[in-house]
Formats: sequence, C-alpha cells, structure tokens
Amino acid sequence: MESSTPEPQVPRPYSPTPEGIRAYKIFWRVLLVSNLAIGAYMFASASKKEKSGTDRKKASKNSSSKLERRRTVSTPDPLIPTVNPPPEKVQQPISEDQQQNLFKWILEEKRKVKPVDREAKKKIDEDKAVLKQFISTNSVPKL
Repeated sequence: MESSTPEPQVPRPYSPTPEGIRAYKIFWRVLLVSNLAIGAYMFASASKKEKSGTDRKKASKNSSSKLERRRTVSTPDPLIPTVNPPPEKVQQPISEDQQQNLFKWILEEKRKVKPVDREAKKKIDEDKAVLKQFISTNSVPKL
C-alpha cells in the first residue's frame, strides 16, 4: 500500500565545492606565511636587543669619552647671538588692607555664581567659608 503521508526531508550535510576549498587553502597559506614572517621578525629584534645589552658597557665608556672631547673642543660661535632671559620682576608684597579688600571682592563674586549641581554648590560654599575665615581674622596669610 502506498502511504499518503510524505516522508520528512532530512537535511544533507554541508559539502563544500571544490572552488571554496581552493579559496580556503589560499587563505590558510597566506595566514601561515604571514605568521611565520612576524615570528621571524620578532625573533630577530629580540636577538638584536640581547646583543646591544652586552655591548652597553663598552658603548657607555666610549660615549662618555666622546662627550668629554666634544665639550673641550666646542666653542661658542660669535655669529650666533646668545639670548639672555629678562630678569624676573620682584613684586612688592600686598598690604593687609588690600588683601582684605581682595578677599571681600572674591566673596562677593562667589555669592553671584549660580551653581549647576550639588557638587558645585558644595564647592562654592566651602570656598566662601574659607574666605569668611580669612576676612574675620586679624592676620592675613601671605599670598
């Protein structure tokens, strides 16, 4: 007897085409060759570092003697002008009255500032408290 129900379709396992296999072979070969080249480069650079580490003592002795020779031989060129920095200006200290006025002005400016968030308000309040302490004390710290 013939059955009227169709048989379920069984999915076939994936089998790559020959063109796909060749493409993967090329990919794996390129990957392998590039990894080998990077490894050879890293190995060569590591061996150069080891060689330079053993020769450092010899090089440091030679370079220090060369530097000493350069220092003794080099003379300033008269054609190149030397630039001397201007002397630093020594300012007179601010009097206590001026400092008090300055602190009062800063306090007024801090009162005008509108904080954006709670942290900013907290920071401004701390600054105002410090300024109030400076204003209320008889002696003013030197700026």
